[in-house]
Amino acid sequence: MAQRTQLDASCHPLHEAYACLLANGLDGAGEALRILVNEASRIERAQHLQATPYERSAQRVDYANGYKDKTVLTRMGEVTFEVPQVRSGGFYPSALERGSRSEQAMNLALAEMYVQGVSTRKVIEVLQKLVGPEVSISSTQISRCTALLDTGLHAWRTRPLDETPYVILDARYERVREAGRVVDCAVLVAIGVTASGHRRVLGVSVALSEAEVHWRAFLDSLIERGLRGVKFLASDDHAGLKAARKAMFPGVPWQRCQFHLQHNAQGYVSRLDQRTPVARQIRGIFNASDAIEAQRLLNAALKDWQVSHPQLAAWAEKNLPECGGQVISDNLIGGLSCRFMLESIG
Repeated sequence: MAQRTQLDASCHPLHEAYACLLANGLDGAGEALRILVNEASRIERAQHLQATPYERSAQRVDYANGYKDKTVLTRMGEVTFEVPQVRSGGFYPSALERGSRSEQAMNLALAEMYVQGVSTRKVIEVLQKLVGPEVSISSTQISRCTALLDTGLHAWRTRPLDETPYVILDARYERVREAGRVVDCAVLVAIGVTASGHRRVLGVSVALSEAEVHWRAFLDSLIERGLRGVKFLASDDHAGLKAARKAMFPGVPWQRCQFHLQHNAQGYVSRLDQRTPVARQIRGIFNASDAIEAQRLLNAALKDWQVSHPQLAAWAEKNLPECGGQVISDNLIGGLSCRFMLESIG
């Protein structure tokens, strides 16, 4: 009996892991992890079955059914574990469930690199520096990783919405691959501000253009997800968006977005050194305390622009009246547009 006890102690998985580390140093960390996780999984299966291997017990709820290999990409490289099986199914070791989160994080990193335009070869080089030169990643595995992003994006795009008093609508164009060719597509964006002042992106949709049919479909999807209580809308004056918002949100007050007004005004200023002073004058009109002050500033600016920028003066006289005291909407739109631009360039 003493000899059997000594033999069991020498073959204990913890001792095997120690021996592996002593013999190989940190290079043996992956093997030590494999030994310990395998043993923890076997112990957990015995607890699940309420019986140890080959034990006759009235409390037994099921029977062991061998092992199944599972290769996990960990921080120590690829490690193949023995996953204990049970006859009726429904059991999976919690140690590997926790480890799978690290695997998911690695897969998401792979997908993010791919989305950012990093080639498969570069992805493999990065991973080899992180987890070791033995790592090999195929294009098929990266495709599976990008599917994780699709799942997360779908969950975000279909999440429920609620009461949102203030909604800002905008679109920008990005070049995307469609049916084997690269085309310009509109990215429709809705930003909401809650009654407590918290802002959030309500939704994003890619469409072939800003035609009314695309805007209506996008706004209808927001309403179906629970968007309600809208008291104020801000957007540019695009014909398709204008028709769609009137159809979907009749009677809701609307303001033309100051960001787009500023952007449109710059097209009438030919000299680059004059664009900043013009933008400052327009900002002063927007920030006026009331309509009377805004009109006074506009009249002064028109008098100046009729000499230096006659086309700007004609445009401003038609588009800038009654801009004083409006809700400032350019920070939200401008900030998000900059982020889109940086992501598309990066």
